[in-house]
Amino acid sequence: MSYKFTYPREKYDETSLDKNLILKLILKHQAFIERLNKNKRYYDGKHSICERERDKNAPNFKTVCNHAKDISDTATGYFMGNAITYKNTGDADIEQLLVAFDKANVDDTDSDLALDMSIYGVAYEYVYAKEGDTVLQTKTLEPEQTFIVYDDTIEQNELFGVYYYLRKDDVNDIGYWYATVCTEHYIYVLNIENNTTINQTVTEEPILHNFNMMPINEYQNNKENIGDFEQQIGLIDAYNNLMADRVNDKEQFIDAILVLYGTYLSDDDDGKAAKALRELKLLELPADAKAEYLTRTLDETGVEVLRKAIKEDIYTFSHVPNLTDENFVGNSSGVAMEYKLLGLEMITKVKQRYYTKALRKRIKLFCNYLSLKQILVDADSIVPVFTRGLPKNLVEIAQTVTNLKGTVSQKTLLGLLPFVEDPDEELKNVREDNAESIKMQQELFNNPKASDNTPPDEEGNARDEEQDDVDE
Repeated sequence: MSYKFTYPREKYDETSLDKNLILKLILKHQAFIERLNKNKRYYDGKHSICERERDKNAPNFKTVCNHAKDISDTATGYFMGNAITYKNTGDADIEQLLVAFDKANVDDTDSDLALDMSIYGVAYEYVYAKEGDTVLQTKTLEPEQTFIVYDDTIEQNELFGVYYYLRKDDVNDIGYWYATVCTEHYIYVLNIENNTTINQTVTEEPILHNFNMMPINEYQNNKENIGDFEQQIGLIDAYNNLMADRVNDKEQFIDAILVLYGTYLSDDDDGKAAKALRELKLLELPADAKAEYLTRTLDETGVEVLRKAIKEDIYTFSHVPNLTDENFVGNSSGVAMEYKLLGLEMITKVKQRYYTKALRKRIKLFCNYLSLKQILVDADSIVPVFTRGLPKNLVEIAQTVTNLKGTVSQKTLLGLLPFVEDPDEELKNVREDNAESIKMQQELFNNPKASDNTPPDEEGNARDEEQDDVDE
């Protein structure tokens, strides 16, 4: 469920924050985090089956089949399995920006953000400069402790972002919220007492961050900020219960009750006869007596049909395919594989659209900061390129590149090859190789000795015409 925190712009002043206002927003955000915590628990394998209680004498296996983790890992690997690359549509060189990205480890941050998006439905990133250094860094923030406040206009412009956590003073029995508040130009680090009945003033000095933008960035998984497996939690619980009951039934089948007809096992109270039976596996009965176990018939066929149906529904409604399914066995053509992954591709395109929107803000943050070093890069001319994390059929790709030769540019053709990370650099290398090859051919044809067809002498050396004249 998507919820936006808003505040009237006319009442907002980034140079004069109100601790009581920040506290109210933190407490309101706390009311929403149970849903986020539940999603994280399911990803970690802490499902509701783990808390199920049964009669103490009955078997109680708590079987966790973690489809939640499988769905998120598959969706994240498909979306962000390959690092994002960047194309420049302008004239300015973006090499310095790419170097800054590498130093900030944005590839690792992108992977973590994609996983948080899949689990929580939303992810947060903090762009900052290291203390005492000018190198930018990126870091993911926990969605359970982060939110952004927007103005109440139709554009919903960002006002400030808050990252917080609770600090306890057990000596004085007081709780404090330690909150980092980022505005367009400043960073506040506030200690806010967890008490709404007192008036608190900001005494902490703001820190100028020089980004000219609020440096906390929000990445949405979709419009409603829904996690990839969130709406399938009910089906996941049903699957876990079915598998646990299945194992419990097997255990109860093993512990079946022995019934004797026409005799009895022993009349003593210390259970010696039952103990001897368990050890010797032998039971002597009179001629007219019999013994049998009380068991119930297990409908394995019906249970298996139900299990497969629930499992299929989990993956069907999440649009994330089960890659161990028989439909993915064998070598399929590229088109056939695309049809199998159509649902996953649709939700991934939604992820990509929202991710690109947030990525543009990251690029602007970096460009604004680099401009302080007189490194000017046009943020609007940079286009991020996403590559799906799928095995590639290089034979099909090579055939496509060959068929398109002369129709599209060589740079575009090189961009189709999955092992070429930088088409511009690769095109430069190709041209250098071609130039070197032409140069070698020219040297070969312009060398008189190379074009001399005089047969060699007995020692293998070519004889020139002058030496032949002397011999005559």
